[in-house]
Amino acid sequence: MPHFRTYDDAELHYRVQGPADSPLPPLVCLAGGPGRDAAYLGDLGGLAAHRQLIVPDSRGTGDSPTADDPARYAFPQLAEDLEALRAHLGLERFALLAHDAGAAVAQAYAAGRPERLTRLVLVCPGSRLQGELPDDAREIFEARAHEEWWPDASVAVQRLADAAGMGEVRELLLAAAPLAYGRWDAPQRAHAATEGEQLGPVPRAGFWQGVDEQTRLAVLAGLREVTCPVLVVTGDRDAVSGMRAGELVAASFPDARVRPLHEVGHYPWVDEPELFAPVVEEFLRAA
Repeated sequence: MPHFRTYDDAELHYRVQGPADSPLPPLVCLAGGPGRDAAYLGDLGGLAAHRQLIVPDSRGTGDSPTADDPARYAFPQLAEDLEALRAHLGLERFALLAHDAGAAVAQAYAAGRPERLTRLVLVCPGSRLQGELPDDAREIFEARAHEEWWPDASVAVQRLADAAGMGEVRELLLAAAPLAYGRWDAPQRAHAATEGEQLGPVPRAGFWQGVDEQTRLAVLAGLREVTCPVLVVTGDRDAVSGMRAGELVAASFPDARVRPLHEVGHYPWVDEPELFAPVVEEFLRAA
């Protein structure tokens, strides 16, 4: 696996998917979680068929080492790692896609270096950075109470906050997993089965640590200076982030639009790859 050295001389890893001879510019892709192995992104529903995807393992995930200083896990610091990756790749400007919590890293990067981005795609983002936590995710979840998996998932969600140890957390996450998908078929079950082992509890805990109100407001102010087009993808069955959060994120940028996807949950490339990939590709190729 290729690697790069970041600002504190840590050696971080990334993987490359897709044709090396593609005439299309590469797409850098950030995983969420937070603190989840980027392998869960797969090929993002086939986006790697026509262009290269550059997928870094953030600190303490995948093949990247843990951080000596826990403060390095905070998302503004992860944005500095992204800048080191850009320099390593020799990209003057580039397109960036981020999923879930990775969208906070992407926003911190965009706020600090807006001139480096040509396009920005944020997939099912939360809106903690915007200072609001809409409750429509709960409404989406409760609207599916008639489905077979719902009673077990509901109990698991309630127990997660008091779970003791990663073993119990992994068990409860799997029980609650159907709420994150548009349906609970074989592809969704296989994807969900990987989550427990892919989560890094220390990177996860450090993601928001040390990010004070001044830092949050500074990032939001910087987003008003982002001139590249922004696409925010949401799913109408996303009971993790909901849809309203994506609208709040989009409103933080001067040039952003929201693309809601029907019968899609928190992982649109798993639920509807033939819908998700063309939507993103069309946006990336737009003049």
